[in-house]
Amino acid sequence: MNFHIGVIFCFALCLPSAHAQKPFSFVALGDLPYGSAENAYRPYRALIDRINLLEPAFSVHVGDIKSGSTLCSDEEFANQKSHFQRFAGAVVYTPGDNEWTDCHRANNGSYYPLERLQAIRDVFFVPNFSLGIKPLRVQSQAHVMPQFGKYVENLRWQHQKILFVTLHMVGSNNNLEGRNLAAAAEFFERDEANVAWIKAGFELARQADLDAIVFAFQADVLEQRTQWEDFPSWSGFRRSMAETLMPLADRWSKPVLVIHGDSHHFKIDQPFQLNRKPLRNLTRLIVPGAADVRAVKVTVRGASFSFELFSPVTE
Repeated sequence: MNFHIGVIFCFALCLPSAHAQKPFSFVALGDLPYGSAENAYRPYRALIDRINLLEPAFSVHVGDIKSGSTLCSDEEFANQKSHFQRFAGAVVYTPGDNEWTDCHRANNGSYYPLERLQAIRDVFFVPNFSLGIKPLRVQSQAHVMPQFGKYVENLRWQHQKILFVTLHMVGSNNNLEGRNLAAAAEFFERDEANVAWIKAGFELARQADLDAIVFAFQADVLEQRTQWEDFPSWSGFRRSMAETLMPLADRWSKPVLVIHGDSHHFKIDQPFQLNRKPLRNLTRLIVPGAADVRAVKVTVRGASFSFELFSPVTE
């Protein structure tokens, strides 16, 4: 399905809330900035300026804070941390593959990916708060579930009757690398944490009788799709998506929105099927990115969502 920019798309079962809530907006973006500092930083900063003019309730950056062919250096991480601190409000960040899983590449600096992952956790995540000049109070999985104490990047927060949850699910097939035992071990441990965090999100939403859930992560989870299966056995998203999030969304029946990047092309669709039947309450937003330096304003009215692309401030 294709939807015109700025036209409201209402989820299936988009019922009015028993207690009317004031509409609010948030911004989704990702896969930015891509390229050298000389070429990529200025338009990205102009986009942040535009976000600040919009004054959203908060922003969500779904990862890939650098391209796949630039250095994974401490300097680059510091530069991107400073970019997050240009947001006048709150910005919640969830990591992408370009920041760590692909950092072993020579043109990335030949770093050890798991060392870069720890650096990301140390640099970008502080207990109980998001990034931005006016940070948002959040809960991390590390605090809520001590058995998953290293996953400080898996966050959740509630705004009005909507629950927002970030998941550390990245491109490059979620770091499921059968030829590398350390990578495989990291994947299975993190996959277990993501599954637990998804289940906890649905349970919290059920207990609080919330109107909708928004999940944000970096990966295009259908990247391993075949003509026979959406999530084949080698997919790094089979357990988290096909066996956990999708069945729970179907059972919960209220609107669920997933937001991701990775593909770099803006899209709103409903591609997910469970037992060969479309999940009409599960909708996907893919944010633009890379050469397309734009973001998406998402406006929430009750349990309905509308989407609008916008560009950087122009001088």
